[in-house]
Amino acid sequence: MTPAQQTEAQAAAFRQLIKHLDENKEVQNIDLMILADFCRNCLSKWYMAAAKEQGADIDYDQAREAIYGMPFADWKAKYQTPATPEQLAAFEKRQNPCG
Repeated sequence: MTPAQQTEAQAAAFRQLIKHLDENKEVQNIDLMILADFCRNCLSKWYMAAAKEQGADIDYDQAREAIYGMPFADWKAKYQTPATPEQLAAFEKRQNPCG
């Protein structure tokens, strides 16, 4: 695989991940954090950092819009549900595995 092919394969995999998350909006960020220790906001920050490394002028809101497919406030209002006590407990346990 050439470096260009590798870059394109990685980009295609990233696009598929974003599409998959978009198609599964019922998966809340807290669920992702509990299970995988990352969420859509993490992807947004990684995207912004990578874009800046390439010389692009992008801010966090623009990066979140690229990941969420819409302004974050709109996504949050439409799709984010309040965390349940069980989710909060699992998240806290993930943050403090010995606690």
